[in-house]
Amino acid sequence: MNSGEWAGRALGERKVGYDEKDAMLYALAVGASAQDLDLVFEDRLRVLPTFGLTLSQWAPDVLAEAGAYGDAAVHGSQTLEVHRPLPRSGELTLSARVGGVWDKGTAAVFEVIVECDEFTAMWSLFAPGGGGFGGERGPARPPSEPRGAGALFAVPTFPTQAALYRLTGDRHHIHIDPEASARIGQPTPILQGLCTLAASTLVLAREQGAHPADLTSLQGRFSGPVVPGDVLELESWSDGAFTLRRDGAPAISDGRAVFA
Repeated sequence: MNSGEWAGRALGERKVGYDEKDAMLYALAVGASAQDLDLVFEDRLRVLPTFGLTLSQWAPDVLAEAGAYGDAAVHGSQTLEVHRPLPRSGELTLSARVGGVWDKGTAAVFEVIVECDEFTAMWSLFAPGGGGFGGERGPARPPSEPRGAGALFAVPTFPTQAALYRLTGDRHHIHIDPEASARIGQPTPILQGLCTLAASTLVLAREQGAHPADLTSLQGRFSGPVVPGDVLELESWSDGAFTLRRDGAPAISDGRAVFA
């Protein structure tokens, strides 16, 4: 079938369970420290909302396994809307579907939507070779807003971060195996985009005087690779907008994080 025929298709429903240890492991994987007791200590635990994205990782994988796109597809952007806090442990009922499928000519863009009582998340996946099926191009990227200089902060990553983050759900080989990453033009395994995005929210919350578990809305476009161990530059503005750069080049663009 052509790419456009996947639009609107259901990807199924799953009950996904986790415990406090899973939530604490996730917090450590995205950069929480041993001093962040309300993220890594069960007696004070609050669960990061971005943990829901790892619990939903099965949905885009289901679409790939069904043959909608191949190994060349990349994660283009991500959104997350938080409806209520994640429990410290328990089971979520997640339903997934394909949203729009947009025809970019030489490529297709698939939207994968995951919904539950706690959050709604959307993956945008860029699939080379999947376009040309006569569909709509989809919404245009909004023009960049003219802005003055924002506040600058460092987002550190650590050498074992991709290997640790894999244990929370995203076990794609490009994040651990140099041979796999070389096939996509990266000589060193790269950090998961969702890990980079979540790590940014920890810094943004701290600098805004908010708690990272109070995140209500998040979005970002993955614009360049990050290698575990990089120290990234985060530029943020008072309305929640941010850009994350690696050596001056965007790693996450069109970012926005809002906290309650």
